[in-house]
Amino acid sequence: MASDTVKKHPFHMVPPSKWPLVGTIAALTMAFGGVWYMKEGPIYLFLVGVGILLYTAWGWWRDVVTEGRSGVDHTETVRHGLRMGMVFFIASEVMFFFAFFWAYFNSTVPFLSVMAHEVWPPEGVVPLDAWTVPFLNTLILLSSGATVTYAHHQLLKGNHKATANGLLLTVLLGLTFTGFQAYEYIHATFKFTDGIYSSTFYLATGFHGFHVIVGTIFLIVCWFRARAEHFTPEGHIGFEAAAWYWHFVDVVWLFLFVSIYWWGGSGYTPA
Repeated sequence: MASDTVKKHPFHMVPPSKWPLVGTIAALTMAFGGVWYMKEGPIYLFLVGVGILLYTAWGWWRDVVTEGRSGVDHTETVRHGLRMGMVFFIASEVMFFFAFFWAYFNSTVPFLSVMAHEVWPPEGVVPLDAWTVPFLNTLILLSSGATVTYAHHQLLKGNHKATANGLLLTVLLGLTFTGFQAYEYIHATFKFTDGIYSSTFYLATGFHGFHVIVGTIFLIVCWFRARAEHFTPEGHIGFEAAAWYWHFVDVVWLFLFVSIYWWGGSGYTPA
C-alpha cells in the first residue's frame, strides 16, 4: 500500500486551490467597480476589487514559494514548464504592445493607412523633447538591465548578499524611472483627449509604465527572497521570471523611445 503513495513521475500535481476563484472574483469586482466609477459612481467597489487582488497575489505567491522550496515539487521537468509558461506570457505581452505600435504607425505612416496624418506631430501638439527626461529614463532602464544581470550572475555563484544588493539597485532604478515618468506626464502640454497623438502616446507609454511598476513589485519580492536565501544556483525560477520580464520591459522602452519620442517628435517645428 505504501508504494502506491510514492510519486513515480516528475510532475507536480497541484492540490486544490482557492486562488483562481478568488482572483476571478477580484477581477470581476474591479471591472464592475471601474465601470461604475466611470459612470460617476463611487470608487469604493473598484478599491475593494484591488484589495482582493492584492490578497490573491500575496496568498498565491506564498503557496508557490512554499512549493518551490519543498525540494520535491519543482523538479527539472516542472521548472522547464514554468520557464515555457513565462516565455509564452511574454510573447502575449509582445502582441499586446504590437497593437499600440500599430495604432501609432497607422496614424503616422502614409503608405500604411489613408488615415495617416501628413504632418506629425499634428498641428498644435508640442511633443516632449526626446533628449531630456525620455533619454534619461532610457539610460536608467538600460542600467537596471545591467544590475539585474549582475544579480543573476552573483546568484549563480552562490553569493546571496551581492544578489540582494544587485536586486535592490534594480528596484531603486525602477522606482526612479517611474518618478521621472510621472514628472513627464505632469509637465506634458497635451492631454489624453487631445487627439490621436496624445491618445496613442499615453496608451503606449502609460501601459509600459504600468508594466514597469509590476516588474518593480516582482523584483521587490525577489529581493526579500534573496535576503532570506530562498534561491539556489540550481533553483531560482522566480528570479529568472522576474529578470526576463524586466528585460522585456527594457526592450519595449527602446522601441517606444525611438519610435514615439525620437522619430515621432522629429517633425515638430517650434512656432
